[in-house]
Amino acid sequence: MESFRTELENPIVAKDIIDLERKIHDFRSGKIHEERFRSLRLARGIYGQRQPGVQMIRIKLPFGKVTFTQLLRIADIADEYGSGNLHLTTRQDIQLHYVSLDRTPELWAKLEQEDITLREACGNTVRNVTSSPTAGIDPDEPFDVSPYAQATFAYFLRNPICQEMGRKFKISFSSSDKDSAFSYIHDLGFIPKINAKGERGFKVLFAGGLGAQPFLAAPIEEFLPEDQLIPFTESVLRVFDRHGERNNRNKARLKYLVQKIGLEEVLRLVAVERTANKVKSFKVDRTAVPNPNYPFTQDFPTVSIENTFHYQHWLATNVFQQKQESFYGVYVKVQLGDIKTDQARDFVAAIRPFVADEIRVTQNQGLLLKFVAENALPSLYKALFEIGLADAGFDSLADITTCPGTDTCNLGISNSMTLAEVLEEVIYEDYPELIYEKNIKIKISGCMNSCGQHGLAEIGFHGSSVKADGKVVPAVQVMLGGGTVGNGVGRVAERVIKVPSKRAPQVLHKVLGDFKANGLADENFHAYYDRQGKDHFYQLLKPLADLTALKNEEFVDWGHEETFETAIGVGECAGVVIDLVATLLFEAEEKLNWAEQAFANHAYADAIYHAYSVMVSAAKSLLLDKGINSSTQVGVIKEFDIQFVSTGEIVLPTTFNELVLQINKNEPAADFARQYLNEAKQFLNQISAIRALA
Repeated sequence: MESFRTELENPIVAKDIIDLERKIHDFRSGKIHEERFRSLRLARGIYGQRQPGVQMIRIKLPFGKVTFTQLLRIADIADEYGSGNLHLTTRQDIQLHYVSLDRTPELWAKLEQEDITLREACGNTVRNVTSSPTAGIDPDEPFDVSPYAQATFAYFLRNPICQEMGRKFKISFSSSDKDSAFSYIHDLGFIPKINAKGERGFKVLFAGGLGAQPFLAAPIEEFLPEDQLIPFTESVLRVFDRHGERNNRNKARLKYLVQKIGLEEVLRLVAVERTANKVKSFKVDRTAVPNPNYPFTQDFPTVSIENTFHYQHWLATNVFQQKQESFYGVYVKVQLGDIKTDQARDFVAAIRPFVADEIRVTQNQGLLLKFVAENALPSLYKALFEIGLADAGFDSLADITTCPGTDTCNLGISNSMTLAEVLEEVIYEDYPELIYEKNIKIKISGCMNSCGQHGLAEIGFHGSSVKADGKVVPAVQVMLGGGTVGNGVGRVAERVIKVPSKRAPQVLHKVLGDFKANGLADENFHAYYDRQGKDHFYQLLKPLADLTALKNEEFVDWGHEETFETAIGVGECAGVVIDLVATLLFEAEEKLNWAEQAFANHAYADAIYHAYSVMVSAAKSLLLDKGINSSTQVGVIKEFDIQFVSTGEIVLPTTFNELVLQINKNEPAADFARQYLNEAKQFLNQISAIRALA
C-alpha cells in the first residue's frame, strides 16, 4: 500500500486513503463499533452487498464524465478486485461488485492515480452531482452547464457542512427546458436560463425526491444568478444539516423538512444562513470543463454494412446532430447497464478513432459519445456492432432502466434485472415499431425505493410480494402515468395494481395494446392515461391479479430456480444513525483537531463549522447519557439548555443556544473563528471532565 500512497500527488487524497486503511484496522480490532464503521465506509463509496463478506464500490463520476484512460483503469480495477463487471447507474456513477473490504484502500489509491474518486459516493453526503449527458453539445441548451456541475461537485467535496448530514442530498443540472436530468425529483434541481440582459442563471427546483414516497420539487426561483449558485446551495445544506431529521431515516430528507415546517420557513432559514457562508458570491470558471479533443476530420474507408435496415434504425434512434456544426452525438444502449471488462476494453478500442476522448454515462444507464463526424458514422456503427453495442432504440420504450434488485442489493424484494431483459424482448419481438417511441419509458426497481426510477416512468414496476396458498409469491407493483413534462414539471406515477412478477409481460401487452387501440392521433401517453383514468387501467389489469389459479412457476422469481422467499437485509442507501456516547466524544475530539488545522490554514469558515460540530456532538453525548435522543441538531441545542444549562449542571456565560448559534450571525472572519474555536474547546473540556467523573 505504501507505494500507492507515494504515487498520489494530492496529499489530501492520500490522507483520506490512509485514514480509511486505519479505520478498517480499528474496525477489525474492535475499536470502532460496527454501526459507526458502516457510516464511515459509506462516505467513502463502500456499500454493503447482499452477499456477506463482500462490498459494492461506487465510483463517483461528476456528471457522468469519464475518459478513455479512466474507463480502462476502472476495467482493470474491476478485474483485479471485483467481479469483472462495470455497472452503470441512474446517477451517472459506475459500480463494482464483490470487492473485499480490506482491499478497498489499495483499490481507491489506484483509481485516484487517474483522478477518480470514491469519496462521498454513498452515505449522508452530497451524492454525485448529475447533469444532462448532452451538456456542452445540446442544440437546445442556453449554455453548457458542465462547469457549474463541476464547480458544485468540487466545492462540496470534503466540505465540513455536508459530511454527516441526516441523510443524502442530490443535485442535478439539466441542459435545457427538456429537463433530461429530472430536476423535479432532486433536493436541488437547476435548469439554465438567460435573462433579458443576456446574463446567465438558473431556474431552481427545491426539495424533490423519489423513494417510497415521491415528492415533486417546488419551483422557488425563476432566475438565480450564476454567481449565487454555490452560496445558495451552501445555505441550503447548512439548514438541512442543522434542522434535518437524524433518527428516523425514513423522514430524513429535505422534502420531509419542508413537509414538517413549511417551504416558507425553510427558505427563511436558508436566507438567515447566508451571513455565515464561506462566500457571498462565487464566480464559476466557465472554462473548467472544456470540450474534449476529437479526431481531426478525415476520409474514412467505405465500410460494408450487412443490415442497412438496422443501420437506419440506429441512425434514427441513437444519433443526433450536435450544436457544433458537422458533428454528431451517438448514444450507446447498454442493456441493464452492465458492461463486462473485456467488452469495455473492446469498446474503447472500437470508438477511439472516431469520437472525442470523453464519454458520458447517461441517466438511463447508457453511454454518450461526442464529436463524431458524419462520414465516420458508418465506421463507428460497424465497430460497435462487432462488439455487440449497436442496439437501436436508445432511451425509447425498448430501453428499460433497472436497479440491480435482488442480484446484489440488500433491500431488493424481487428480481429486476432478468425482468428487464424479458420486457425488452417483448418490445423487440411484438412491438418493433415502438423502438422509435421516446415518450414512453419503462423503469424497474427491485423494491419501493426507486433506485430504478420507477416513480417517474410512464410504465413503472417495483418489486413486491403477495401471499397465496400459504406461500409467498414474487410480485410487481404496477405504476403508470409518471414522467417528465419539461422546465421543472414532472409527474409521479400512480400505483395501479399488484400482480405476480411472472405476469409482468402480460401487463405490458395489455397496456400497450390498449394504447395502440384507444390512443387518439398525436396523443402522448400522459394525455391518454389522464383521459382514460386510473380505474380504467385497474379494471384492464385486474384479471392478472387473480391468485386463484397460480401456476407452479409463478412461485419462482425471474432469474431463479428456487421457490421465492422474501429476504430483505439492512439497507445502506441512506447511511446509518449511530448514537454511542463514547463514539460521540471521540468524534468531538477529532473534529476539534480538524478545526484547529483548518484555522492554522486560514480556512476560517471550515474551522467554524468543525467547531460547531464539536459542540453539538459533545452536547449530544451528555443527553444520551440521560437517555434523551433528540432527532435534530436544533433539538439537541434546545434540550441541552433545558437539561443542563437551566439546571446549573453546566455553567456557560450564556445559553447554549446563543453560544452555538453564533455560527449563523457572524461572518466567517479570523477573529470570530478564533473566538468560536476557543469556546468550543472550553465546552468540550467541560463535557469531558463531567464524563470522566461518571
